[in-house]
Amino acid sequence: MQAGRMTCSFVPPYLLQRIADVADDPSILAQPDPCLRTLELDARLRDQRARTGGSRTTAVAPGTGAAWQVHDAENGTELPGTLVLTAGDDDTSGDAGVTEAAHGVDASLRLAKEVYGRDSYDGAGATVVATVHYGQQYVNAFWDGTQLVFGDGDGRVFDRFTRPVDVLGHEFAHGIVEHTAGLVYQDQPGALNESMADVFAICLSHWLSGVGVDDADWLIGANLFLPGVQARALRDMEAPGTAYDDPALGTDPQVGSMADYIDTTDDNGGVHLNSGIPNRAFVLAARAVGGTSWDGAGRIWMTALAGPDVGPRTDFAGFAAATVA
Repeated sequence: MQAGRMTCSFVPPYLLQRIADVADDPSILAQPDPCLRTLELDARLRDQRARTGGSRTTAVAPGTGAAWQVHDAENGTELPGTLVLTAGDDDTSGDAGVTEAAHGVDASLRLAKEVYGRDSYDGAGATVVATVHYGQQYVNAFWDGTQLVFGDGDGRVFDRFTRPVDVLGHEFAHGIVEHTAGLVYQDQPGALNESMADVFAICLSHWLSGVGVDDADWLIGANLFLPGVQARALRDMEAPGTAYDDPALGTDPQVGSMADYIDTTDDNGGVHLNSGIPNRAFVLAARAVGGTSWDGAGRIWMTALAGPDVGPRTDFAGFAAATVA
């Protein structure tokens, strides 16, 4: 199954399930419903995309020639929702989610164009459609093959998903993966898909802050958790498995070495669990190359992704060989 025929979510299902499982203990977390509803909705989205082959019953508004559009789902699940802001217009919404989405999408487009020479996620100038305020306390963000979608979080563990700019970059990058190598969202190709989204996201974060590899952190989703949650981020590319250790979240289960590779049927064959392996490889390569992540190792990774040696079923070893080449 091609990446474009899957809904690629930011928060892995095992983490949502963990929060739901401990929610019966009021001393840990008293509100299980948002994570349970998110799991159920994510499952329906996956089933729908499998049945339709990636088409959508609710059509996205046709491209206007603008670089991007931000829509508001108004806490419903019909996509794309109401158009509230288009590139070039003044933002008078007074809505933090709208403003954050516009900033993140615009920055992602500029990084893709100015550094990697790519015109939007498809390389042909597609209008990027983003929807905010999706669902009731929806605890996730995703790329569905057509657009970017962001929930508001549950207000207890997760903040709104537009707040960290790297979440916007991550989901935008899933579109790039779909329109280049088309990495299948399963097993090692799927973990590479997730890792490439994290690579673009961290390059975006570093590019916006102007920080070099010697001074940068490598955290994905650093501002996603609300105060009181014992978490530095959702993922740590430098040290997979150390991003969080919290009574509600449990301990970060990501691995960073092939010696610890997880064979599983869950999480599409461990696409989020094992993505820590190529993530850590990117950090090591970025430091070896030096300079900045986006202009050093980032160029190598993006060139490999779009090159002839990487295809839908490329595994870790195949991608490593492509980066060396």
